[in-house]
Amino acid sequence: MSLFQSEEMTLCQLFLQSEAAYHCVSELGELGLAQFRDLNPDVNAFQRKFVNEVRRCDEMERKLRYLEKEIKKDGIPMLDLGENPDAPLPREMIDLEATFEKLENELREVNQNAEALKKNYLDLTELRHILRKTQVFFDEREGDDGQSQAPAEIRTIQEATFSAPIAPGMNAPPQLGFVAGVILRERLPAFERLLWRTCRGLVYLRQAEIETPLEDPSSGDQVYKSVFVIFFQGDQLKTRVKKICEGFRATLYPCPETPAERREMSIGVMTRIEDLNTVLSQTQDHRHRVLVSAAKQIKNWFIKARKIKAIYHTLNLFNLDVTEKCLISECWIPVADIENIQMAMRRGTERTGSTVPPILNRMQTTQDPPTYHRLNKFTRGFQNLVDAYGIASYREVNPAPYTIITFPFLFAIMFGDAGHALLMLLFGAWMVIKESSLLKMKSKNEIWNIFFGGRYIILLMGIFSFYTGLIYNDVFSKSINIFGSYWYVNRTQAYLQEPDVKEVMLDPKTSFYDYPYPVGLDPVWQVATNKIAYLNGYKMKISIIHGVVHMIFGVVLSLWNHVYFRRPINIFCEFIPQLIFMLFLFLYLCILVFHKWIYYGARMVEGRYNEHCAPSILITFINMVLFKGADKTEPPCNNYMFTGQEILQKFLVLAALLCVPWMLFIKPFILRSQHNKKMLLEGKVHQTGGDDLESGETNGIATEDTNASTAPVPATNGGQTAAPSSAGGGAHGGGHGHGEEEFEFSEIFIHQAIHTIEYVLGSVSHTASYLRLWALSLAHAQLSEVLWSMVLRIGLAQKAWWGGILLWAIFGAWAVLTVSILVLMEGLSAFLHTLRLHWVEFQSKFYTGQGYQFTPFSFKDMLAAADGLDAAD
Repeated sequence: MSLFQSEEMTLCQLFLQSEAAYHCVSELGELGLAQFRDLNPDVNAFQRKFVNEVRRCDEMERKLRYLEKEIKKDGIPMLDLGENPDAPLPREMIDLEATFEKLENELREVNQNAEALKKNYLDLTELRHILRKTQVFFDEREGDDGQSQAPAEIRTIQEATFSAPIAPGMNAPPQLGFVAGVILRERLPAFERLLWRTCRGLVYLRQAEIETPLEDPSSGDQVYKSVFVIFFQGDQLKTRVKKICEGFRATLYPCPETPAERREMSIGVMTRIEDLNTVLSQTQDHRHRVLVSAAKQIKNWFIKARKIKAIYHTLNLFNLDVTEKCLISECWIPVADIENIQMAMRRGTERTGSTVPPILNRMQTTQDPPTYHRLNKFTRGFQNLVDAYGIASYREVNPAPYTIITFPFLFAIMFGDAGHALLMLLFGAWMVIKESSLLKMKSKNEIWNIFFGGRYIILLMGIFSFYTGLIYNDVFSKSINIFGSYWYVNRTQAYLQEPDVKEVMLDPKTSFYDYPYPVGLDPVWQVATNKIAYLNGYKMKISIIHGVVHMIFGVVLSLWNHVYFRRPINIFCEFIPQLIFMLFLFLYLCILVFHKWIYYGARMVEGRYNEHCAPSILITFINMVLFKGADKTEPPCNNYMFTGQEILQKFLVLAALLCVPWMLFIKPFILRSQHNKKMLLEGKVHQTGGDDLESGETNGIATEDTNASTAPVPATNGGQTAAPSSAGGGAHGGGHGHGEEEFEFSEIFIHQAIHTIEYVLGSVSHTASYLRLWALSLAHAQLSEVLWSMVLRIGLAQKAWWGGILLWAIFGAWAVLTVSILVLMEGLSAFLHTLRLHWVEFQSKFYTGQGYQFTPFSFKDMLAAADGLDAAD
C-alpha cells in the first residue's frame, strides 16, 4: 500500500543509556528505518563528543586505502564473499587499529627495503653495462695492442691542449681523463650539444644504447638509457663536465683505468647482482604473502571501519542529558515499524548486559514528515522517474504504480516497431537474467549504471513496443502476412495497362471484403499509396483518445488527495468543475471519434452512412465551441451525426464555460466566509472570559483543518494546492510549523485566478501535446522505411555473384544504423517525450512533489554509496 501513498511517519524521541547507545545505533543501522535529526546544529564538528572516535575511523580508512592500493598494484584479487559482518564492539576497535598499524608499518618497511634493493640493483646493472660496453672505447683511446694510433678526435684534443701538433713517432702527452655514466636516452642529443658548446669542442663523447629497458625503483616504470664515456684534458674541463652531467641527471660511476681492474670489478659486480636477485626475490615473496593475507580480509575490514565511523557520526547528532548517563535523540520512523525499532533497541541493550531499557517516545510536531515509499528492485526504477520531477509531498497519492503501466505503453505508441522492440526486449531481458553476475561486477561506468538501473523499465518498454509493433504490423518497416489480406484489388483498365504495378490505391468501397483483420493492421497497406494518409488519421485519433483518458485519470486521482486530507472545499470547487470541463469537452470529442468509426462506413448499408456523409470531427468541434451550426449536407446525409446533437453540444459547452467562474469565484469567497466566522467566534470567546486561555492552543485547534484551505500557497502546473500534509493527514500531518498565517483575500483570489486560467488553457494545450504520440510514431516508421529502401534494399537488389559479399557489408552498415539511430536515438527521443507527458500533462493534475526524501541511517545504503552503487541493487 505504501507504493500508492507514502508511509505514515512519526517523530520519536529515543532515550538510550550511554553504554548501550553504540549497540542500539548499530542495530538501527542494520534495520535502516530511522532518520536521525541533528540536535546540535550550532556545535562545531570538531567540538562534538565522539570526534576523536571519528578521527580514529578516518585513520583506519586511510590505512585500508593504502593496503588496497598496494594490493591492486600487485594485481592480487580481493575476495568478495558477499558477507556483511556486524559492527565491531568498541573494544574491538583497538584490535583493528593495531592490526592495521602493524600491516601498514610492515608493508612500508618492506617497500622501503625493496626500493633500496632495486636502487642498488639498478646501480650495479648500469655499472655492469658501463664495464661491458665501454671496453671498446678504451681500446680506441689506448690503441689496439699499443700499435695503432688514437682516434683523430683524441689527437685533436691533445693538440689543442698542448698548442703543438703531435708528430708521428713523438712521445705522446699524458693520458686524457674521462668520466663514465648512464643517461636517459631521450636526453642524450641535448646533452651532447651542450657538452660541445660549453667545452668548445675539447671533449670527446662516445655512447652506446642499452638494449633492454631498466626499471625505475621509485615509480616502477620501464625506461631506456644509454651508456656514455667523455674524454677530456685538465681539471677545469673535468669540473665543467661533471656539472653538465649533474644538470641532465646523468648517473656517473667509477670506472678503473686498466683492463685488468675493469675485469676484476666486472666479476665483483656480477656476484653482487646475483646476491641482490636472491634478496629481492625473498623480499617480493614476503610482500606478496602479506598482501595476499590482507586481500582475504580487506573487504570485511572496510565494512567494519565504515560501520564504526557511521555509528559514531550518528552518535554525534545526539544530546546528553544533565546527568551525562543518557543519550537523547530524535528521529523520523515509519509508524508501521515502531515495534521493529523497539525490538532492535532491546537487542542492542541486551548485548551490553544493561538492565536499563531504552525508551521510545512519540512526539507531537507541526513539521512536515519525510516521504517514504517501500520499494523493490522492480518498482525503484519507476519511482526514480517520478522523484526526478519532485519528491512526493507527505501522504499524497504516488504516480509511480500507475507509471509502471502508462509509461511503457505511451512509449510503445511512439516506438511501434516489433523488430526494434525485439532488440530492446532482448537487451532488457539479458540484464534481468544476468542481474546477479552483473551486480558483482560493480562497474563505475555511469552510462552503464543508468541502463542497468532502468533494466526493468527497458524490459517493459520492449514488451509493450513489441505489442504495438504487431498492432501496427511493422517489423523493420515491413509487414508480416499471417492471416492473408482482407482486401482485394479490382484490376481496372489502368492496371491492365501496367501489369507490373506494385503499389495500389486502396478504396474501401471497391477493394474491401468488409471483414476486419484479426490482429492489427492489414499487411496490404504496406504497398498502398494512401498508406500514410490512412495511418495519419488512425494514429492521430488514437493519440487524442489515449491522452484524454490519461488526463481524466490524473484528475480523478486528485480526488484521493482531497478526500484523504479532508478538503471538501477543493472537492466541490476544484475537482468537480475540472472533471466536468474535461468530460464535457474532450471526452465528448473522443466519443465523436468512436461514433464516426461505428456509424460511418465506405458502403451505404442500413443504419450507416457512407464516407461522403462523414463530417470532419475537427470542424464539428470548432463549430461546437463557437456555437455555430453544422454545414448543410445533401440527402440522404444529415447535418448532424445523431439526433439532438446540436442541443447536446450547446449544453456541454455552456456547462464547461460555467465551470470557469465556478473554479474562480466560489472558493475564495467560501474561505473568506470561514475566516470571518472564525474571527467572530474568537471574539466571543474573549468577551466571555476566555482571555486566560493560551492563544496558541485555540489557534492550534481552530486551524488544524483549515490551514490547507486558508493559507495562500503557490500554484503548481495542475493547480494542486501545496503542502497537502497541512490538512490533517495523520497525527503529524497538520500545519507547516509556522502557526496560523495571516488571511489575505486578494492573494487567495489571485492564486485561484492563476490556478483556473492555467487549468483551462492547459487542458487545451495538454490535449494537443499528446499528438506527439502520433508524430513520433509516424517519424519512426518513415525513418525505418527510408533506412530499409536506401541501404539494405541496395544489397538485396544485386543479382551478380558478388552480390552476397556486397549484401554482407551493406547488412552490417544497416544493422549499425538501425541500432544507433532507430533503437538508441529514437528510443531516447521517445523516452524523453514520454517523460514529459507524465511530468506535465499527467502529474500536474494531482501531484505537487514538494516533499523531501526519507533518508534513514542504513548500513546498506552507506556501503552502497561508498561503492558507487544503488542500494536497491
